[in-house]
Amino acid sequence: MTTPTLVCCSHGTASLPGRAVISGIARRAAEILDVPHAETYVDVQHPRVDEVVAALPGPSIVVPLLLSPGFHTQVDIGRAVAEGTDAVAAQTLGPHPALAAILAERVRALGPADAVVLAAAGSSRPESAACVREMRDALAELVDLPVSVGFAYGATPRAADAVSAARAAGARQVVVASYVLAPGHFADLVAAAGADAVTAPVGTDPRVAEIVAERYRAALA
Repeated sequence: MTTPTLVCCSHGTASLPGRAVISGIARRAAEILDVPHAETYVDVQHPRVDEVVAALPGPSIVVPLLLSPGFHTQVDIGRAVAEGTDAVAAQTLGPHPALAAILAERVRALGPADAVVLAAAGSSRPESAACVREMRDALAELVDLPVSVGFAYGATPRAADAVSAARAAGARQVVVASYVLAPGHFADLVAAAGADAVTAPVGTDPRVAEIVAERYRAALA
């Protein structure tokens, strides 16, 4: 059997630091798996995922470098792995216990806090919000603090409104746990939400590449 190519499909970003983080995740995951890999995107950058999958000479497994399912997984990646292609799609990176652990470690490293806002990019799809709420519950168990949800775009409440609501409820020190993968537009929106401190995007942690490898193996099985 030909080893399927690992196709790492991210949103795409104009941020050069963000691109470096995404490429690092893809490269490390391919090294862990010892498989060939390709990078592709659903927005902002090229090549697009359907073009890459169609051009590959053999089978492929598309791992969404996305933290929650939504429009891009259903439409863009769904089209790329449609019936008749030699490709399958893996699960999104989140929800995952390792992501909750990364977020919790970074929240604790910022020092004492009264409340946490888990700030995600956002999507109009209900399954995306449900996955973010699942991550909120996992994070709350690890930090033993009130954890609410906010979004940078595409869903409510917005991250800034969630920060304001936490303060209105009595929190003096509010931390935003940045539940975005890499530096870029959404990370900037999260950072501007008005919190007292903001964690770095989760994709800068090396454990994220291990999650990519795990998703690939599960899809292969």
